[in-house]
This record gives sequence, structure tokens and C-alpha cells, in this order.
Amino acid sequence: MDQARSAARVDHVISVILVEDDAPTREFLAASLAAGDGILLQASVGTLGEARTVLERCRPSVLVTDLKLPDGHGSELIREVRQRMPETEIMVISVLGDELSVMQAVRAGASGYILKDARPIDLIAAVHDLINGRSPISASIARHIIRQTQAAPPAKAEETPPALTPREMDILWGIAKGFTYNDIAARLGISRQTVPSHIKNIYRKLEVNSRSEAVYTAVERRIIKLSD
Repeated sequence: MDQARSAARVDHVISVILVEDDAPTREFLAASLAAGDGILLQASVGTLGEARTVLERCRPSVLVTDLKLPDGHGSELIREVRQRMPETEIMVISVLGDELSVMQAVRAGASGYILKDARPIDLIAAVHDLINGRSPISASIARHIIRQTQAAPPAKAEETPPALTPREMDILWGIAKGFTYNDIAARLGISRQTVPSHIKNIYRKLEVNSRSEAVYTAVERRIIKLSD
């Protein structure tokens, strides 16, 4: 396991934990992240077990994880972190770009999915995008999600949509349109700090774990239409 760094969180610093099993790739990604403005790399580890150990003492702003790990699948870790640390943003960085892997990670709670062919600067920008309320997703990954949305069966007539408040509906639309937390707050005239609380309520009502899954579920259940 690589040397874990300071576990203390600083308000204006984005703390990151990196999980990548290939040592040269891990070192390269760790160096890229450590060089990013406003980013504190708390730890870089190579297995699911090591990640779990580090996460017992760290609560990162962002978890960046591969999916194919030597002792398990990254989606297990994503699901665990989403349940224990709902405030932590989660991004997958992987060579796995097939539809099954993508949707498994999104449904587990990943808010971003970047293929490993991305340049180092893209990874740094993606981390900042996550913190600002965006969902960084490689173009080919976005196509998988769109196909899944288009293939969704029509909602049954007897199904009752979850009772989202007007404010939650406004915020859900903002998420679907890719607005940042600051954008949503400014458009609705509310505090930026209240936006994550509304989003957590949306997650609970839709029974989802991430922004991407919230939009997918809302479209699938005909709560919103992306063409509107």
C-alpha cells in the first residue's frame, strides 16, 4: 500500500483517495492528482481491502476508483462508500467501458466515469467538476447511459411518482441539465449549502445513490423528459 497522507480535511481543499491496482498507473495518477490545484491526495492504494482500511479513518471529498481490483469489484466499494459517506463524491476511472460495467457503477452510486485514455488534466478537472455538482463522463460512457434511458419501458399507469416538492423538482431539472450547485443556487435564489440537502432528499425519494442514477430514474419513471 502506498503511504497514506494526512487524513485531516480542510474546507477549501478537495481531499481524494485513489484506488488503482496497477502500480505504475497508480503512481502516475497519484502524481497527477497531487499536482492539481486545491487537491490533497490522502492515500493511493491498490486493493479493495486496503481501500476499506484507509476509509475507516478518512472521509474524503472524492473517491476515485478502478473497477477491476485483485480482491473484488470496485462497485462493491462504491456502494459501501455511498451508504456510509453520502457526502463523498465518487468517480470511476477504468479501462472497462462496456455497458454492463458502466451501469453497475452508476447504480452503485458513481457520479462520474472516466476512461483511462483521458489526459492527466482531464482527471484533475473531473475532480473539480464533481465537487461543483457536475458529473464528468467520457463520451462513450454517456452513450451507454442514453441507450439505457431510451430503452426504458413505459411507466405503468398504476405507478405513482414519488412526491417531490416543487423545490426538489427544480433542483432535479438542474441536475439533469448539468448545472453546478452554484448554478442551481443562483437560479433558484437559495443558498449553495442547501442544494446538497435537497439532493439527498431526492435520492431518498427516488431510491437512488447518485446524480446520474437520479436523472436516469426520473426519466425512466416519466418524472421528467430530457427533450423538454
